[in-house]
Amino acid sequence: MIARLQKLWIEWRDGVNRPVFFSAAAFNVTLILFAGIWTETAGDLFRALLNFITSYFGWYYILTTAGILMFVVWLSCSRYGRIRLGKSHEEPEYSRFAWLAMLFAAGMGMGLVFWGVAEPLYHYQYPPTALPRTDQALGEAMRFSFFHWGFHPWAVYVIFGLGIALLHFRAGLPLAPRSLLYPLLGNRVHGWIGHATDAFCTVGTLLGVATSLGLGAMQINAGLNQVAGVAYVTDIQIAIIVVITVIATASTVSGISRGIKYLSIVNVSLMFLLLGFVFLAGPTLSQLKMFVSGMGDYLLHIVPMSLWIDFRVDSDWQANWTLFYWGWWISWSPFVGIFIARISQGRTLREFIFYVLVVPTCINCFWFAVFGGTALSLDLSSGGELVAPVIQNPAMSLNVLLERLPWPEVMQWMGLLLIVIFFITSSDSGSFVDDMVTSGGNPNPPVANRIFWGVSEGAAAAVLLLAGGLKALQAASISAGLPQSLLLIAACLGLAKYLSQAMAEEEEENK
Repeated sequence: MIARLQKLWIEWRDGVNRPVFFSAAAFNVTLILFAGIWTETAGDLFRALLNFITSYFGWYYILTTAGILMFVVWLSCSRYGRIRLGKSHEEPEYSRFAWLAMLFAAGMGMGLVFWGVAEPLYHYQYPPTALPRTDQALGEAMRFSFFHWGFHPWAVYVIFGLGIALLHFRAGLPLAPRSLLYPLLGNRVHGWIGHATDAFCTVGTLLGVATSLGLGAMQINAGLNQVAGVAYVTDIQIAIIVVITVIATASTVSGISRGIKYLSIVNVSLMFLLLGFVFLAGPTLSQLKMFVSGMGDYLLHIVPMSLWIDFRVDSDWQANWTLFYWGWWISWSPFVGIFIARISQGRTLREFIFYVLVVPTCINCFWFAVFGGTALSLDLSSGGELVAPVIQNPAMSLNVLLERLPWPEVMQWMGLLLIVIFFITSSDSGSFVDDMVTSGGNPNPPVANRIFWGVSEGAAAAVLLLAGGLKALQAASISAGLPQSLLLIAACLGLAKYLSQAMAEEEEENK
């Protein structure tokens, strides 16, 4: 036992990037102690921070995400599309299904299950511009749900993942955020600028994943409340976080090719089984109509929605929804981007963009059409029966829907299992990325480092729940996204410069 501990210590000592690790770890420990000891003060601070950022930087989030999407679309249509993420002869490491399963499970699976029913119902009852519970509100409910879970978040992931993958597999740079700055700063990224960039992104990843874990714990508790009568209280949710964190940490220790890969495949398979059940058991024709009309409406309005800013003084709709999502996706971008980069060797640029941007967007929109469309149809036929319990507690939304469909108990247990596995895959993927970043971009980081960040994410999620629940989680995501948005802008500039050089080199070799 002592020899094993000594081996872990030596592996950690020799493998960790100390400036990055200790900076990020110090912030995390400080957050946990502050929010855990002075819970009420922390809650007030999180709420004030949320109001400040949404009031003064909302326009910036809107403009940044819109610009990133435009840049990704340009990249996909450009002559750079045939450039490979690696050497010209390299084949992909994972099958396309395993690759898609891992990137989708890491990208937004937990949030999709949490909001798939609740968000369309909420927008129908409280639409951003239309009159509540009208045909116009129904259209806005689907359009804005598609908007929040469509091209914009995945475009953010494309930029981060594509930049890291290109510079890692082609230029030999580490799997770390600092690599995105290399085309602009050169070898200076190996100094304090690179350390600061990696530390900021580690903290952002931690807060983004903690948000997802907090939402997941609330939904698991809601499921247990429905199927087993377990009390819906914060103490139970923290206990759930502890149990799942232990399982997720074990999965992280086992590595990508074992625990993370197989859990992701099981996760996505269960997700499609549940999707297929609701599609067939629900109002199928209505779901198809909502999907087709919603996609058309979304594509027709994507430009004005992308640049729309809510100027109403008495409205916090955009802050609670669009700005929260944009901050969440940006804070998740190092986690998802680096993880996708790690598993994408051998793909071409155009293939990467198509499967990371277009395919998940179509799946997400169909998910909202099936789950949200079914909920809206049942709500309309019942005179508003579903809206009240869902808006009162969004974590209950999936169970509220499934109990009105055939085999409610069986499907609620299945939904609960899906949420649990999504919880695990979000946690193990996120902590694995933090492990890589704080280990200098090592694709196989030390085991002790994996354990530390797995436990840290669970602890951060627990204290955020104690310090204010959903509002604290929203504040964490939006605030973490602010500094990371600057890195994404730099990544776009660096990508354009590096791809121009890479294309010139390939053309020279082919002469």
